[in-house]
Amino acid sequence: MSEGRPEFGQPMKSLTIFFPAFNDAGTIASMVIAAIGVARELVTDFEVVVVNDGSTDHTGQVLAELVSLYAPALRVIDHEKNRGYGAALRTGFLEASKEWLFYTDGDAQYDPREVRALVAALDPDVDVVNGYKISRNDPLHRVLIGQIYNFTVKLLFRIRLKDVDCDFRLIRASLFEQVPLASSSGTICVEMVKKFQDYGFRFAEVPVHHFHRAYGQSQFFNFRRLVKTAVDLLRLWFELVVREEHLRQGKKVRSAGSAMTERRVLKK
Repeated sequence: MSEGRPEFGQPMKSLTIFFPAFNDAGTIASMVIAAIGVARELVTDFEVVVVNDGSTDHTGQVLAELVSLYAPALRVIDHEKNRGYGAALRTGFLEASKEWLFYTDGDAQYDPREVRALVAALDPDVDVVNGYKISRNDPLHRVLIGQIYNFTVKLLFRIRLKDVDCDFRLIRASLFEQVPLASSSGTICVEMVKKFQDYGFRFAEVPVHHFHRAYGQSQFFNFRRLVKTAVDLLRLWFELVVREEHLRQGKKVRSAGSAMTERRVLKK
């Protein structure tokens, strides 16, 4: 069991459901309403957080209306300008205030109600429950690019998960106190999973459904973004695989945490 991890000896006490959103006006309302409904089934203490990452459509207006209906259960954080997928995730992770955090994208290609299956996979030794797509419901060229990406990333970063690119995850929120994240692009998922794995946190994996995108356009599948992603991945590979900087930082974080715990015990 990983150092510094709280015991999971009782049912889940509290839950943050988080959606990053960029130009998701046509889907974000249904995602939020579904999230509130399933959260009520799972826990009494929950929140839904949406990070609006500089949307240029009417996502902001839709979210404002939802807040008027569902606050304080719903909180919205606005980025004035689009900062990138990774930056939106980092904001959401920092804003989460509950014991466990579930996140998926605001574009409705996953059904947030399937978080029930992730919760069912929890046990005392699990820190992260990672979804993997039963099948990818995208055009053929996106399916092929996704398969190449997943294979390449798993090989280069020595990641043992079935599906690195499945943004449907339930995470023990305390992990983010020990694992600093820096990526602002979509490579944050690789950074996060690699660091969690190398720090010794435990994963469970659950199959989930992936749906056709009904509204908006993917920000990932264009030539400029693909080139940027390739460059970001190479930088990340050098940092995490060649230099292994995160492992040195992790030792410092764990040592500091142990020292603080020791001081608290001595004070008592």
